[in-house]
Amino acid sequence: MPEIAIMTDSNCGIMPAEGKKMGIHVLPMPVIIDGQTYYEGIDISLEEFHQKQISGADITTSQPSPGDVTAMWDDLLKTHDEIVFIPMSSGLSNTCQTASMLSADDSYSGKVFVVDNHRISVTQAQSVFDAQVLADKGKTGQEIREILEKEALDASIYIAVDTLEYLKKGGRITAAAAAVGTVLKLKPVLTIQGDKLDSFAKTRGMKAAFKTMLDVLKKDIDSRFPHLKEQGLLKVGIANTVMDPEKLEHFKKEMEENFPDMELFYLPLTMSIGTHTGPGALGIGTVRFHKND
Repeated sequence: MPEIAIMTDSNCGIMPAEGKKMGIHVLPMPVIIDGQTYYEGIDISLEEFHQKQISGADITTSQPSPGDVTAMWDDLLKTHDEIVFIPMSSGLSNTCQTASMLSADDSYSGKVFVVDNHRISVTQAQSVFDAQVLADKGKTGQEIREILEKEALDASIYIAVDTLEYLKKGGRITAAAAAVGTVLKLKPVLTIQGDKLDSFAKTRGMKAAFKTMLDVLKKDIDSRFPHLKEQGLLKVGIANTVMDPEKLEHFKKEMEENFPDMELFYLPLTMSIGTHTGPGALGIGTVRFHKND
């Protein structure tokens, strides 16, 4: 059985230090703040990021450099036969396409398997955990990639945004639309169904946004994934940018009450998402998982 390293990037919500404890190799995503490059979970924490964001810093995101990607591969191949790399969705970043191109080099061909399974945040993290389970069951790197890509769309995410300011900064809505939305206290609900972050609904207030997300997530489970739920292969997730801890606990409790027969797991929304959503954003979703048995 080949010795397989499971590698991902910090967009999944797992920071490098946490990943190390779990046997997961996490490539930190770069974020550029007022012209200076930081690396998520290495020289900037989520708390520091949000403090800078709230204070009005100029923030943009970038993909990891090819040199950083291959340096981690070279290091891992000293102690492993194969690498399964699960970056964020190719529809949300060029990281996946760049890594796929790099993996075709003779040095990595047949050794590095880049998975494009169209996920981010908690659903991406679940793919990483699934890769570990599949590796433990004796699957090869190529087999793991094929399974994860086949099951890529067995997931659904909805995100409610507390402020329109950062969508405006990112050019996703106009300044006029942001101004009107702010006056009307509109909370956009966005969705990720595979590759793109798209608008789903506009609601008045975060409570209404959360109810909208709950209702549509239940509909997805009943209409798209009933077979997975019946087999006990579906879980729900929740993620957020910085918000009042009591508010977050309330949302977690609501998730547990609305999905009492499903496992709930939590990870923070990371800097690449937080750059566009701003503080106070909340995401919920559902995802297929592999049992470790």
